[in-house]
Amino acid sequence: MTVGQIAGLIAAIAFLLLVIFIGLFLMKVSKTISEVNSSVRSMTSNIDVITKQTDKIMATSNSLVKDVDEKLNIVTPVFQAAADLGESVSSLNKATQNLTGKVKETGKKGVTAGIAGKFGKSAWNMYRNHRHSKNHSAE
Repeated sequence: MTVGQIAGLIAAIAFLLLVIFIGLFLMKVSKTISEVNSSVRSMTSNIDVITKQTDKIMATSNSLVKDVDEKLNIVTPVFQAAADLGESVSSLNKATQNLTGKVKETGKKGVTAGIAGKFGKSAWNMYRNHRHSKNHSAE
């Protein structure tokens, strides 16, 4: 065997090893791609199920929101009435405070008038007694 033949044999063996490694690599890539395809099919199936369940959940949510909205429309007048009642009670409290203040002022004036009335009555009685005693002493 000549040097050229040995070099050709080495090149052929190297090329054979390269082809074998490329073949093994391509088989592994093929297996990986096959698993990816299987996973994609499984995910597609699962996504279809999830989509159908999501549609049901959305329909139920829409129904619940509509029901809550209708109930809020029923309850809103009650809250409005409660607010109006609160305003009425507040107005009544203010009116009661004003009335109480006026009654207190009138009571104070009445006490002053009562004292002045008693003083005037006492003064009248003293004048009448004085006149009466003057008239009796002149007789």
